Amino acid sequence: MLVSQEQSVADAIRAIGVTEVTYYRWRKEFGGLKSDQVRRMKELETENQRLRKAIADLTLDKLILQEAARGNF
Repeated sequence: MLVSQEQSVADAIRAIGVTEVTYYRWRKEFGGLKSDQVRRMKELETENQRLRKAIADLTLDKLILQEAARGNF
């Protein structure tokens, strides 16, 4: 890490090209996690998004079929 190479946090943040706000948000969110835990969390978030989309699609299909069954098409 750049900070361990005797750079200040502000210099290290600039070197990786993120804003201080982003750095502190990441630190708050991922600060206590190891890299494999962060990777797993990101994988779970991606899977969660995929499942939410699938649920939304299925719900829409169900509503369309209900309307069609009532003769309201």
